[in-house]
Amino acid sequence: MTKRLPVRSIFRRYSLCLLLLACGLPGLAQSSETPEAGGRVVLVLPFDNRSGQAALAWVGDSFPDTLNQRLASAGFLTITREDRQYALDHLGLPIDFRPSRATTIRIAQNLDADFVIVGSYNVTNGHIAVQAQVLEVKNLRLSAPLEDSSELNRLFDVENAVAWKVARQMDPHFNVAQQTFLAASGGVQLSAFENYIRGTDAPTSQERIKRLQAAVLVNPNYPAALLALGKAQYADRDYEQAAATFAKIAPTDRRSLEANFYIGLARFNTAKYAEAESAFAFVASRLPLPEVVNNQAVASSRQGHNAVPLFQRASTADPNDPDYHYNLAVALYRQGDFAGAKREVDLTLKLRPADGEAAQLKTSISAGRTISSPASAAPSASTSASSDFDPLERIRRTYSEASFRQAAFELDQMRALRLGTLPPGEQAAEYTRQGHEYLSQGLVPEAEQEFQTAIAADASSAEAHAGLAEVRERSGNAADARNEAQYSLKLHPNVAAYLILARLDLGANDTAASAVNVSKALQLEPKDGAAQGMRQALQARGQSLP
Repeated sequence: MTKRLPVRSIFRRYSLCLLLLACGLPGLAQSSETPEAGGRVVLVLPFDNRSGQAALAWVGDSFPDTLNQRLASAGFLTITREDRQYALDHLGLPIDFRPSRATTIRIAQNLDADFVIVGSYNVTNGHIAVQAQVLEVKNLRLSAPLEDSSELNRLFDVENAVAWKVARQMDPHFNVAQQTFLAASGGVQLSAFENYIRGTDAPTSQERIKRLQAAVLVNPNYPAALLALGKAQYADRDYEQAAATFAKIAPTDRRSLEANFYIGLARFNTAKYAEAESAFAFVASRLPLPEVVNNQAVASSRQGHNAVPLFQRASTADPNDPDYHYNLAVALYRQGDFAGAKREVDLTLKLRPADGEAAQLKTSISAGRTISSPASAAPSASTSASSDFDPLERIRRTYSEASFRQAAFELDQMRALRLGTLPPGEQAAEYTRQGHEYLSQGLVPEAEQEFQTAIAADASSAEAHAGLAEVRERSGNAADARNEAQYSLKLHPNVAAYLILARLDLGANDTAASAVNVSKALQLEPKDGAAQGMRQALQARGQSLP
């Protein structure tokens, strides 16, 4: 079993890697300090089924999935299902074990969690009642029960409401509206959600794929189910189908990073190196972790390209990884830089003395033998035994969701520190820009946090209030959306606020009022595409602009 580092240890490692990659620094001392997610690491355990109905056991397993998504959007670092299972295995406990409070604390300490969420549910006559509690690990303090209930077919509402109450319990200053959480599930049908949860927990590959295909059949654009299905197909070595499944996840969805990492591996495994390089480059452009940059470099090298600069980026970012030094040694050797290749292979052997391939590579370098590009190399019957060794760079075949999410979390922390040095108006503008970026990805809770932070930095930001108005509009709170839009316009006339009011008026069948607001938007920006679209919609209803 592979030994895993505690969450915060991985967190520090990826903080350093990101700083090196993002800043292009040649190196940092091992004692360098980077911002840490103190008090934000959360472990959500499956909720106990007290209904007496075994067929509803999947509901308990669904709570970590939903709560992890919502709490991550609230700025917490949630621990993945895989790491939770690792902790149970590490403690010699079965995966479906329901721990006591003492064992829960041991699991949390093993995973370096600050909070643990435990809970239970009961179902009677199609009605579900849930209670959750927050265990603060450091102080060994358990919160009072946080309760919610509804009809079982509104399970998403219950889980999102519980997630909001949990976030407020852990962070009393959390200011995202409950309605925003309630609207965050994106129209996934309950039957698709059930098949997704059952599929991720299925004991066999065949059942896993069958369940996940059923989820996607009901909701074809269900990104979580598509990602899980693609991974199941990839594990079955059905690389073409896996790549096709992953490709259905929209590039704007945050799961597209993991999806494209696996697209890269799937294409690499079928020798489609250009497509593999493109997929890895997509991920590296957004989250430039060393394993991604390394894989981009390997795929580039397989096409006969000089990938030395990419391998140098990966090795510089994580200088304690012997594979990155080995890959750089091979790439330098292929370019005829024998001195550089020897330096890198020596570092490989220093970090991993028993690396047989690295020892062979060092022998070849010392003998001054040459190697060809992997794209042009062809086996030869006359090749002597002494030159049979043909080194190839090593690719990373595993995606660590926890590591990637921790790295993304760290980027947000570093961004917050950087923005904190700016004047209030510039802070508000940056947070507002990121809020709109989240909205474009359908991440409404994350967007609200950005807009609220922008308003906290500069309450006079008309753009931030307009952004918050759009969040309220998307979450179905028309009254608050109208209030925010009107306040935004009071601060400063802007197209976004006028169009929100126009859409609200149109939704209320008040086409005359909608036309007035569209007209005002076009007076500010005559060529605005959204305003032009609204004018066409009104004209289709027989309403002209004043």
